[in-house]
Amino acid sequence: MDHRLSKGSWVPVTGMVICLLLCACVVDLVLAQIRYSIPEELEHGAFVGNIAEDLGLDVAKLSARRFRIVSGANKQYLEVNLENGILFVNEKIDREELCERSPSCFLHLQVVIENPLELYRVEVEILDVNDNSPSFPWSEFNLDITESAAPGSCFPLESAQDQDVGSNSLRSYQLSANEHFVLNIQTRNDGSKFAELVLDTPLDREQQKKHEMVLTAYDGGSPERSGTALITITVLDANDNVPVFDRSVYRASLVENAPWGTLVLKLNATDLDEGSNGEVTYAFSGHAPLKVRELFSVDPYTGEIRVKGIVDFEKASVYELYVQAKDRGPSAVAVHSKVLVDILDVNDNAPEVILTSVSTPVQEDAPPGTVIAVISVMDRDSGENGNVDCQIPSNVPFQLHSSFKNYYTLVTSEFLDREAVSEYNITLTARDLGSPPLSTRKTVLVQVSDINDNPPRFSQPSYTVYVTENNAPGASICSVTAFDPDSNQNAYLSYSILEGQIQGMPVSTYVSINSDNGNIYALRSFDYEQLRNFQILVQAQDAGFPPLASNVTVNVFVLDQNDNAPVVVSPLPKNGTVATEVVPRSVDAGYLVTKITALDADAGQNSRLSYQLVQATDPGLFSVALYTGEIRTIRRLVEKDATRQRLVILVKDNGQPPLSATVSIVLTVVDSVPESLSDFGDLTLSPQPPSSLALYLIVSLSTISFIFLVAIIVLTLSGYNLPPFVNGNSSLSQSYCYKVCLTPESAKSDFMFLKPCSPGSTPRNNEAKSFRKNHHFSLNNIVKRFHGTFF
Repeated sequence: MDHRLSKGSWVPVTGMVICLLLCACVVDLVLAQIRYSIPEELEHGAFVGNIAEDLGLDVAKLSARRFRIVSGANKQYLEVNLENGILFVNEKIDREELCERSPSCFLHLQVVIENPLELYRVEVEILDVNDNSPSFPWSEFNLDITESAAPGSCFPLESAQDQDVGSNSLRSYQLSANEHFVLNIQTRNDGSKFAELVLDTPLDREQQKKHEMVLTAYDGGSPERSGTALITITVLDANDNVPVFDRSVYRASLVENAPWGTLVLKLNATDLDEGSNGEVTYAFSGHAPLKVRELFSVDPYTGEIRVKGIVDFEKASVYELYVQAKDRGPSAVAVHSKVLVDILDVNDNAPEVILTSVSTPVQEDAPPGTVIAVISVMDRDSGENGNVDCQIPSNVPFQLHSSFKNYYTLVTSEFLDREAVSEYNITLTARDLGSPPLSTRKTVLVQVSDINDNPPRFSQPSYTVYVTENNAPGASICSVTAFDPDSNQNAYLSYSILEGQIQGMPVSTYVSINSDNGNIYALRSFDYEQLRNFQILVQAQDAGFPPLASNVTVNVFVLDQNDNAPVVVSPLPKNGTVATEVVPRSVDAGYLVTKITALDADAGQNSRLSYQLVQATDPGLFSVALYTGEIRTIRRLVEKDATRQRLVILVKDNGQPPLSATVSIVLTVVDSVPESLSDFGDLTLSPQPPSSLALYLIVSLSTISFIFLVAIIVLTLSGYNLPPFVNGNSSLSQSYCYKVCLTPESAKSDFMFLKPCSPGSTPRNNEAKSFRKNHHFSLNNIVKRFHGTFF
């Protein structure tokens, strides 16, 4: 084993190489080139060289500087012991598998060291050992030779093949002792040997029909290896004329990768004989190499040589084809010719890109010029087809610098921003200069690591929350959300409520917040009459170093709730007894007996009342109108009907949940009633003017409505804004129209309630109730006044 520089000296002269590289103005990233020589077939662990000592490196710092070697081969044949810096064999090397029959065989390695980044080139020459014996394609050959063959006639023999190269390759042939033949050894253009059998003395078929000899092939190794084949010669009767090629040597050009069946050239040989003795057939000569037979075919009748395999210029630039022609007559003699096929190179190999070293992730505040990766490229083609140019997209903050031929460094060109782009997939395009050019794309993933340079941001500039009064303590009233464009620990947020006071009390006694998710909880039950709105200041802080924080204001509005049940104002019991009414027995179906009147202190849907008959002495005799509360007869009264009918009426509002009240009334059935009562009972059937009771009711309710509308107009002109009506999570307000609705069925039926102006949405009663409370309109007072007026 030896180690030497690329010029072949047996001692390291790294300084000389550095000098030469500096003189050539090469970037000092590639510091030196070292060459070692080792024989093939070494076992695992075999010593190659002390690469650390030869490069002048400190062995103790190899691991810290991430010393490593990169090979372009498919296997990692060599490895370095980082404890002592020795380069050793990692996997047994078969030179014939690695380089086939190439006269020279090298493993090209790149040594990469970081902190600072350095690159060395190492070549390891693989020396051949004599581990292959010469071998013939067949163990026995048959030759037909006419007895008329003249002394000196040559007969090519099958060549032996030896996978070794140099002195270990095939060197000579030897023929066993015989009476008629000698051996003539010739050399091809590539230096390989082949043997021809030369007739020394004439043959006589009548004396001996067959001759057997042993052909032995020897290589030049030490110890010498050999292979043998048996030659059987059959002596044929004479055939006067042999075919003659029109050229002794043929030459043709062929483009590599030519498709199967491509015509290379056509052989032409003529025979002066007639009949079968003049019919010529073509074939490869016996000593045509096996590789040639795999790539080309010869038509036995036309002499056309065609492609039948993959012709690769990178494996061979010229092929020698040895062909023969012989007639079909008895005792036919073969004549031979040589065909030289020149292979023309085409651009059929795309460049190869190898990432020698990648440093990722890179901090977003890394300065421009930071080295990200070291890249090497190669192309197996020759000439312009093998010259490679590398580029990266121009829209990325990186640049590609050429540090040495076919070596590049990828560096940052500006400061990075992880929040804008957290990682880059940089497409490296290597394109050769062939026509048409071929290219290879390789993606380099560069991840950007985060620094804490962004404060948290809330999803809204401020929050508005609506909470219904009488809420349960500990319930969530809203959630604030902030996000931080940083990552990992820098994006972990915690929420808190800043110190403050609400009605003289610390804000912490009213609400609390979950520090992890921003959910805000009420610590007490709010009362709209005591507290209608308040503000809290929420802070979100990240866990970076140093930490960054942001604040947001949360406005909390307390909404009114349906907490008032309906109140029955008519009919009312007298002197602690149940209310009573008189019904003439002679009335028809549909007769208006009386009307239930009730009021609800709530507003909106919560004050919209409905009436229901829940208990009756005779359920089939009386009915209650759902929305007016009018009690009417369903049918005529008969003698068997009871004279006292007891009814229980349920009055229910439309709130959620609904609240209700009940009223009981006793109806007395009489045969006749005073004239005044009779007239009152027939209001619905006669055009007489309404009773004074109904008139008072209408006048009173109209007066209340008028006062209510005047109050609204005054407030509107003074600039007062009604509080918004909130539907669920929406902050949109909803307007209400205030209307007086009169039932067409009776002049005694009139009631005021609220309707939403937009029919598609359901109004909220709490806002209407809040409005009335703000302006001191108490329905309880109205009920009392109504009761005092009529009863």
